[in-house]
Amino acid sequence: MTSRESESLRRDRLLAAIALFLGLGLLLALPFALQAGASFFLPITAALVIAIALVPMLEWLERRGIPSGLAAFLCIATFLAIANAAIAAIVVPAAGWFAVLPERIGRIRHNLRPILDLYSSLDRFISDTSATFMRSSGGARTVTVQQPSSLIDIVATSAPVAIIEAFFAILVVFFFLSGWTRLRRQTITSRGSFSSAMATARVIQEMVDRTSAYLSTITIINISLGLLVALGLWIIGLPTPLMWGGIVALFNYMPYLGPIMAALLLALGALMSFKDAWYALFPPLIFVVCHMIEANMITPTLVGRRLTINPLLILVALSFWGWVWGAAGALLAVPLLIITKTVLASAGKPDIAGFLFEEGTLTNPQTDPPGAA
Repeated sequence: MTSRESESLRRDRLLAAIALFLGLGLLLALPFALQAGASFFLPITAALVIAIALVPMLEWLERRGIPSGLAAFLCIATFLAIANAAIAAIVVPAAGWFAVLPERIGRIRHNLRPILDLYSSLDRFISDTSATFMRSSGGARTVTVQQPSSLIDIVATSAPVAIIEAFFAILVVFFFLSGWTRLRRQTITSRGSFSSAMATARVIQEMVDRTSAYLSTITIINISLGLLVALGLWIIGLPTPLMWGGIVALFNYMPYLGPIMAALLLALGALMSFKDAWYALFPPLIFVVCHMIEANMITPTLVGRRLTINPLLILVALSFWGWVWGAAGALLAVPLLIITKTVLASAGKPDIAGFLFEEGTLTNPQTDPPGAA
């Protein structure tokens, strides 16, 4: 190797290392930027996930001669109708449960009296310790924070922002769908070679197919699970079984964490409704049995190996997006993970060592030519 080639190689490695460290810095700063700009990034991300899930319906309408704009409007109208019906089935009865919650505190305490008696000594110890601490810090200043007096106050204070974000997300979905066919065609035809165009088309198609297949399949499974749980709750006499079925279906979009939260809410609702503590175990038990059958038999059969994801990756994605965007981020975690995995599997994974020391930046065994090193 000549001195010029050696110098050129060292320069390339230095530039690659600088680019790598800049990329790592951007990667570390990205979560905090997403968290700080949640009012902007969250509606866009949710809108893109919803739009990708609606692309098969859009293409089905366009194949029947419906213009792109009208097809996009019909897709959005269908989605909003289903979403509003589901929200109304949950929110309206939930308001009634919130209203009677203060009256049912006594019944909950009565049902939980054995557990409360077990920990009463610990509660007294904590109270005595807190009182001692407060007496020792008598000079501390007390700050009173006015809390919202009702659920209506909470909704009234947050509704304007939520309406603006929802309207912004709907516009993003509409313009994405209305320009989807033209954007995909331009993206493919703008490639410099036929192989590059085919790779781009494959990435786009795989992303749409896998995301829409997962969301549609999981939606059907969750709705069926919610209806089955609602039927069981109706049989044992729990009020508003459709609301509980809707909560189960919604929370089941969050693997692992969602079912636990749904079971706890069902236990709370049962303690509020039934006087017998043992009978109050039936609602969460019905859900747990149905969920175990769904998670171990139905979902693996319908979703299949093609969309199977490592449980560790799911937990990491849930933790990350839940920390960044809260409950909404947890709902989007799995679709975003599927999109990311699909793009990396189709376009190629970053080859860090090759990027730092050699020439290649992407590795993809499916597309590498035979005999490539």
